[in-house]
Amino acid sequence: MDRIDFRSDTVGWPTPEMREAMATARVGDDVYGEDPTVNELEALAAEMLGKEAGLFVTSGTQGNLVALLGHARRGDEAILGYESHIFQWEVGGMASIGGILPHTLPTDAMGRMDPAAVDAAVRDTTDHHYGHSRLLLVENTFGGRGGVPLPAEYFSALRRIADKHSLAMHMDGARLFNAAVALGVEARELVADVDTVTFCLSKGLCAPVGSILCGPTEFIEEARRTRKSLGGGMRQAGILAAAGLVAMNSMIDRLADDHAHARLLAQQLAEIDGVNVKPKTVQTNIVFFELEGSKGISRERLCARLDKEYEIGLDTYPPNFLRAVTHYWVGEKEVGALVEAVAEIIRTGGGE
Repeated sequence: MDRIDFRSDTVGWPTPEMREAMATARVGDDVYGEDPTVNELEALAAEMLGKEAGLFVTSGTQGNLVALLGHARRGDEAILGYESHIFQWEVGGMASIGGILPHTLPTDAMGRMDPAAVDAAVRDTTDHHYGHSRLLLVENTFGGRGGVPLPAEYFSALRRIADKHSLAMHMDGARLFNAAVALGVEARELVADVDTVTFCLSKGLCAPVGSILCGPTEFIEEARRTRKSLGGGMRQAGILAAAGLVAMNSMIDRLADDHAHARLLAQQLAEIDGVNVKPKTVQTNIVFFELEGSKGISRERLCARLDKEYEIGLDTYPPNFLRAVTHYWVGEKEVGALVEAVAEIIRTGGGE
């Protein structure tokens, strides 16, 4: 527990309140729909996001895949950003399991696809050479662009294009509540224009396991079957859902602390010679930075020394970034420790 870990907001452990809730949770067999704690969590998530129903899944990756399999068939296309998590970091499941073809588009510095490019990417349904464009995939916050929160207006613009072409629209909202807190809006405002949305309980909200997929009742009922086919029937899952309820009820507003700590980290890193970071771009809990002119030390060497000598976890991120993610278990003290360690390692040029 003494280790400081900035690799991700997935690396923390449940809060004492979560552990107590897990120990005393009321449970039943969720595959039969009989776990009261799971049912409560799913209903709460759906209500908070303004959707009809929710489904507790093992992870954001599973939730996204379940949604894709519900929206599209084998040979169909899904339009999404090239840097998006679903395309880059989910093992190609949409193609290998779903047979769904990714039609990737470039994104801007915030992670936004150009609506005109989305419109142009939709296939001509009268040409039998093409697969059908069925699905438009979006993300909020956009992790590949440093966790930038995207406003509701962007999704409204894409919704108009989706309606024009009869496309379904799914959001990977892994850090949706980070976006809502950063923008000062309710999460339901950010998902009003999407048909389905997945968000993670096990990132900034600090629960140990799980995500929620929300959408129309009929869609979610079919998604339960798909979840089962992917091995997602978790039986007495209320033990896990209990931590999710604590996350939903008491961990959202405090995400503002994580954002403040990330900004502090970026500001202090910017003062180190050999570090390139743009503090003004840090809006949520992710900080990307680079090493420049730092006596030849590599990203990998920096991370190795942080781990070995300082017991601090930090990770690399393509193409040439280091990534630090703030969360419940790192505060000002831990930020200071990381900054001091990075400065010392750069000062010594990577030597022992």
